[in-house]
Amino acid sequence: MNFKTIDINADVGEGLDNEAELMPYLSSCNIACGGHAGDKETMTSVVRLAKAYKVKIGAHPSFPDKANFGRELIDMPAAALYSSLKSQIRSLQQVLYSENVQLHHVKPHGALYNLVAKDEKTAKVIVEVIKSVAMPIKLYVPYNSVIAHLAEKEKIEITFEAFADRNYNKDLSLVSRKKEGAIIHENSKVLSHILSMIQQEKVSTIDGVEVPIKASTFCVHGDTKNALEILSFLTKELPKYNIKIQ
Repeated sequence: MNFKTIDINADVGEGLDNEAELMPYLSSCNIACGGHAGDKETMTSVVRLAKAYKVKIGAHPSFPDKANFGRELIDMPAAALYSSLKSQIRSLQQVLYSENVQLHHVKPHGALYNLVAKDEKTAKVIVEVIKSVAMPIKLYVPYNSVIAHLAEKEKIEITFEAFADRNYNKDLSLVSRKKEGAIIHENSKVLSHILSMIQQEKVSTIDGVEVPIKASTFCVHGDTKNALEILSFLTKELPKYNIKIQ
């Protein structure tokens, strides 16, 4: 029997203190490293959990804006943004070094993630930061995005990411959290959402239109209120469709 393999990731180290519950169900994680949340203590704690459960570790840098949890756009000079992102990733790398673990990937957070999907100037900053990291690491990016195309040109290995618990607009942007229906809470709807993206390489948007999409890593947000329930359900149900999480 042929199994398809996918990665399930979650954003962690964001002050919710639910990592010990989530980690057994994840194959990769994105650790907040000081921009929107996180400090050395939380990074160390989460890194140790990820190491114990053999979960791949990614840096989750953002606009330096803890007040708005990195979910608001900030107009920053490119040099200042580069310096902040580099510092955030380096702070996690220092923890990883002390724990003898390697950095697997980088995934921008919140407003920064959404911006680099469509804005070339900001996407270039991310690419330059990735190129400055000594070891080759992957970049989690949305399908058919500006950052994806730019990273590929620069020979950076990308992994297409989609969101298990979020609804999409027709342009593959995420429905704003300020709008009703932005977050998918029902287990069965999350499952059908993922299965469509894996099996048909299509996503049904908030308007009911099917749009092509590709992804091999799927995010369940750690701050979705029933994240643990969703992850447990997916772990149980996906193998029934010949899909392995690894």
